[in-house]
Amino acid sequence: MARGSSSDGRREPRMGPGNGGMLDMRLTPDDRPSDPGRGKPAPKRKRPAKSGNGNGKGSGSGSGGNDRRPRGGKRKTARKTRARGGLARGLRRLVYWGFVLCLWGGIGLAGVLVYYAAYLPPTSEWKVPKRPPNVRIVAADGTLMANRGDTGGEAVRLEQLPPYLPEAVIAIEDRRFKSHFGLDPLGLGRAVITNLTRGRLVQGGSTLTQQLAKNLFLEPDRTLRRKVQEAVLALWLEAEYTKDEILEIYLNRVYLGAGAYGIDAASRRYFGKPARMLTLAEAATIAGLLKAPSRYAPTSNPELATERAKLVLGAMVEEGFITQGQALAAFAEPLKVVTHHTSASENYVADWVMELLPSYVGAIDQDIIVDTTVDLGMQIVAEDALRRALDTEGGKRGVSQGAVVTLDTAGAVKALVGGRDYGKSQFNRAVNAHRQPGSAFKPFVYLAALEKGLTPNLVLVDEPVKFGKWSPKNYSKSYRGAVTMTQALSLSLNTIAAKLANEVGPKAIIRTARKLGITSPIQPNLSIALGTSEVTPLEITAAFVPFSNGGYAVVPHVIRQIRTADGTVLYARKGDGAGKVIDFATLADMNMMMAETLSTGTGKAANLKGRPAGGKTGTSQDFRDGWFIGYTGTLTTAVWLGNDDNSPTKRATGGSLPAKIWKDVMEADHQGLPVASLPGVSDRPVQVAEPDAPEDMPMREIPAEGDPAGRLPPMRDTTGGGGPLDLINRIFGG
Repeated sequence: MARGSSSDGRREPRMGPGNGGMLDMRLTPDDRPSDPGRGKPAPKRKRPAKSGNGNGKGSGSGSGGNDRRPRGGKRKTARKTRARGGLARGLRRLVYWGFVLCLWGGIGLAGVLVYYAAYLPPTSEWKVPKRPPNVRIVAADGTLMANRGDTGGEAVRLEQLPPYLPEAVIAIEDRRFKSHFGLDPLGLGRAVITNLTRGRLVQGGSTLTQQLAKNLFLEPDRTLRRKVQEAVLALWLEAEYTKDEILEIYLNRVYLGAGAYGIDAASRRYFGKPARMLTLAEAATIAGLLKAPSRYAPTSNPELATERAKLVLGAMVEEGFITQGQALAAFAEPLKVVTHHTSASENYVADWVMELLPSYVGAIDQDIIVDTTVDLGMQIVAEDALRRALDTEGGKRGVSQGAVVTLDTAGAVKALVGGRDYGKSQFNRAVNAHRQPGSAFKPFVYLAALEKGLTPNLVLVDEPVKFGKWSPKNYSKSYRGAVTMTQALSLSLNTIAAKLANEVGPKAIIRTARKLGITSPIQPNLSIALGTSEVTPLEITAAFVPFSNGGYAVVPHVIRQIRTADGTVLYARKGDGAGKVIDFATLADMNMMMAETLSTGTGKAANLKGRPAGGKTGTSQDFRDGWFIGYTGTLTTAVWLGNDDNSPTKRATGGSLPAKIWKDVMEADHQGLPVASLPGVSDRPVQVAEPDAPEDMPMREIPAEGDPAGRLPPMRDTTGGGGPLDLINRIFGG
């Protein structure tokens, strides 16, 4: 009987036992579903059907059960297939989870940005703050002396700069500045990897735009909040401004050390020139400051600055901004760094100008130019004379500081040196130091006496005196007996000055000093005659000017004009002083007496050969201050020496080092100037007494005519009696 046959040709399975007729319903491995974690199911293997008789042979087709193939190759192929399937599944899962992580990371980053950005002002209020105004302070001839303000330099346009200057900044700070969108993912990634491999923070990923955002809007703290806000603001800057505009703002705002904000300020600070005149080597040096201004400053660390500049030049070569030859030439160029800038005495003038400005123009909201009265040549002369004297003799005389002021006959400041070295001390002693003038105050005492009727040839007695508990003594501790008023002033006799003060009264002396220009408080006591009330060098210099200009009081001034950058005049000086304060006859007497001080008196060291001059020495108590204040018909100069802590000097008198400095300054300042006589002196004979008498030696007492003992006869009043001479006879023993 045919197996599985039927009349319609279909094969029907036999459900009963029989010769191979049992249908095997057991599951084989081929019948099981494949493992979803293992890829495709393994290839099916044919399994022989078991015979009904149990001999292991299959039934149905009649083929025998002996056709078996080796299994090893099939299993190996299956393993490879499964491995490939597993790798593919792994890659798919990696991509999937990577996408998921990026998605959630982006959502988280957006959340952080939104959270911290919420602390920023509304975008409608975002704008680049106006650059702080610069104050350009120039000398009388237009030469720049200093820039003042928050920046220390002028604003410059990008097109005004040599092209290699901004290129140097881009090459070393942000090479992809022209192509990124404010944030530089590549630079940030590089910085992260470098910092991780080094184990410390060695690189930053901030772009120039981010740095600008930080400088303009944010505090310099290192927090996540600040970094996020910096990124947000950088994106805004890139959207609002062009690349050139961003670069220009950056170059005008970035801090470059030593109080210099912006390229121009740094250029003037380190190289003494405007930014538009920088060489390639100088531009590379300034660009190198951006990493660490104090560390790479050429003024303090020239070797580090040179190495950093070399690195900048190399970066410029890599970026194609310059050639290798240009870099080598620039590296070989010697840098001329300005070290005098921070110590120059013009800074004392500039600081004083900044103190005065608000009273002239109020708040400063734009760049301005201040034209001063300073003669830069005279300024340098005064500074050099003071430094040279202190360097050579200051130590042995116990003097550490000084000040010099020079005014013209109108009271304009031609030179003002407020100390030995501005870089070491910015305290302006010429303007702000109140010191005892000592005998330099005596001209006001003598002027008050002359105004009361006394004359230069009046003979007085130098002798021990006592007023209450006060007994003034002369510097030499000796007494000269009979002397004229002229001799008493030129030799700076304290006893005569005290007698005159007692006669005319302290209040009269104060009135005289006030009308000439002394503004500091003055104590109304007899010791006023010896200069015990403190004054500043500037005010006492101004008070001596009337002796040189014909008797007119002046107001010391340094500002001539203030104008904006476009030429609009905000202020121009027009006023003068208080007018005539000394009549001509009295002025002639004073100038004759003051000239004697330089001819034969305590100021012989200051004598100007061939040029009439008058002046007065001053030495305060315990030699704490040494002064010489003198004048010609053209200029008035005061020199003060002492110590800031008010400690005594080593017997430094006004007739020693101060007089020598004064002479050096005035001789240099008068070169090329015509000789001018002192007002009134040419109309009267100058009385000369003992031309070779040393400063500290008493003059030989000359007996009065007809009195062998040397006692002076009573002075007679030839004007008709009852005049000032009778009064003097009574007071001084005539």
